[in-house]
Amino acid sequence: QVQLVESGGGSVQAGGSLRLSCVASGYTYRMNYMGWFRQAPGKEREGVAVMYTGGTVTDYADSVKGRFTISRDNAANTLYLQMNRLKPEDTGMYYCAAGPIFSLDPHKYNYWGQGTQVTVSS
Repeated sequence: QVQLVESGGGSVQAGGSLRLSCVASGYTYRMNYMGWFRQAPGKEREGVAVMYTGGTVTDYADSVKGRFTISRDNAANTLYLQMNRLKPEDTGMYYCAAGPIFSLDPHKYNYWGQGTQVTVSS
């Protein structure tokens, strides 16, 4: 199986930064594509940033382009999300996920972490 454990969430003021981490273990060969997703209260889960773990191909939601950066340390089996210039609308539970398809659609991913909360105050 695959285990994903997120960390790094917290509370910040608008304009601040956070870096999320996701440590992966288990059948890592199943993690060709990994990404970050978020869910705000009362809203559907949405894709934030995804990447191909074997290269540099990435994709971002329009709302975070230029502010967030996804990266991966393969030696450490860790996925990161650097979030800069945070806005109140970035508030939500952030999840790390892994799957076989390159997509911002959360339904395409079959392995999920437990999530880490990000709260941005104005």
